[in-house]
Parts: sequence; C-alpha cells; structure tokens
Amino acid sequence: MSPGPARGRTSAADGGAPRRGPARRWQLVRAGRDAVPPSTRRFMARARQRRMRAALPWAVAAGVLALAGLVAWTVLGTGLFGVREVRVEGADLVTPVQVHDALDIPDGVPLARVDLAAAARRVGALPAVQRATVSRDWPGALVVRVTERTAVAVVPQGDAFALIDGSGVAFRTVERRPAGLPQVTVARPAADDPGTRAALEVLVALTPQLRAELVDVNVEGLARISLRLREDRTVVWGDATRGTDKARVATALLDEDTDRIDVSAPDVVTFR
Repeated sequence: MSPGPARGRTSAADGGAPRRGPARRWQLVRAGRDAVPPSTRRFMARARQRRMRAALPWAVAAGVLALAGLVAWTVLGTGLFGVREVRVEGADLVTPVQVHDALDIPDGVPLARVDLAAAARRVGALPAVQRATVSRDWPGALVVRVTERTAVAVVPQGDAFALIDGSGVAFRTVERRPAGLPQVTVARPAADDPGTRAALEVLVALTPQLRAELVDVNVEGLARISLRLREDRTVVWGDATRGTDKARVATALLDEDTDRIDVSAPDVVTFR
C-alpha cells in the first residue's frame, strides 16, 4: 500500500510549522438578467403587484386615521381654534358684559368643545332675555343671538316700576313709568302668580276705547278685579272670565254720566 498523504508534514525551511493547502477566496457575483427565466420574472412581478394592491387600502386607511387624529387633536386639544371673541346680536336691555359673564366660557377654550345648548340656557336665564341661541363662527368666535322680552304692562313696586312681559315675567325695574304701558296692581308680579295671569287676561280682552281710558288694572283677588279709568271712573270687572263680553258692555257705557260701571255679570249691568 502506498502511504497516504502525510498530514502535518514539516520541513526545516518552515521552522517545523505544518504546511497548509492553498487559501480559498469567496466572491459574490451578481447574476445577469438572463439567469432568471422570463416565466419566473413574470411570476415574481405579479406577486409584487398583488402584495402592493393588498397593502394599499391599509396604507390609505392608516393615513386617513393619522390625519383625522391630527385634526381632532388640533381642534379639540389645542387653543389654535379656541374662543377669542364673543359677538352679541339683538341685545338692548342686556349688555355684552352680562352676556359674556352668563356664558361662563373662558377665553381660549377649544371652540369645538363648547356646549352650545348649555351656553344658550345660561344666557336665556338672564331676566330680560326671552330666548337665546349660541353658534360657532370658525375659527375662534361664538355668536350669541338674543331675543329680549317685550313689556306689556308695569307694576308699581314702591317708588319704582317692574316691567312684565306677556307671560307675566317681571324682567326689569325702572324708576319712571314708561309712557304707553298700562299699569297693573298685583301683590306679587310673576309668571306663576294667578293674580298676574288674571290681570294679563283682562288686558288682552280690553277694547281700544277702554285701553285709551285705562289708568290701572287692580287685582285685589281673583274675583275682585277692577279697572280704574280717567276722571276717577271705575269698572267693576269681577273675575277674568267672559272678558270679551265685559269689555264690549263697558265700552258701550263709556259715554254714560256715571263714575261706576259693574260688568262682573255682563248680562245684568249696573251703573251709577
């Protein structure tokens, strides 16, 4: 047998170190386009297109969500679109300062976070305001539209006069009686006061002739209502029922030379 190749063979020239074979060197070589068959390239291209089409809706959805989140954060979470101005429309009896205080909305609060209905209720609670609406005017304003109460009568209150509207709400006090408003004398003017409501019913029933002569509607009780006219004449009205009949009869007797007309029972009229 021939001896196999000797391993670890040394030589004197190498100083006794083992002899190694030739070193191997690796090199990456880019395959040419022709190395991949056309069918494989077409398959790979179609696979890439399918992956892109499948990922596109998710990418669009993610972009939309990110944009929506950014917009929501900008509008709701920052002062960029905060309240910087309050515009008041239709106010005469109330001042812009009163409206602003009633709103109770600090400057800079994000406009989108303002509870418009609650803000309108707070403004509507002002005595002189019948109703109010609040709306947004981007980018930074609140618009308050006010409808104020209209006085239909005055009620003596010591040395002053309370103005009441058609529902009986006393909403303002003035020092002098406004011209052209009838006077109503009741113990406690209020929307829920039966005497106030009865007096307003009488006022609605009066003819223009009676209104022109009227000085005061006096409510001593629900069945003891009387009208004080010019020249110290009195119309005994009774209760507030059958107002139209009572007004018609009283108007017909205005030219009579009498200082007291009783129409509490309009079918049987007395006067003196």
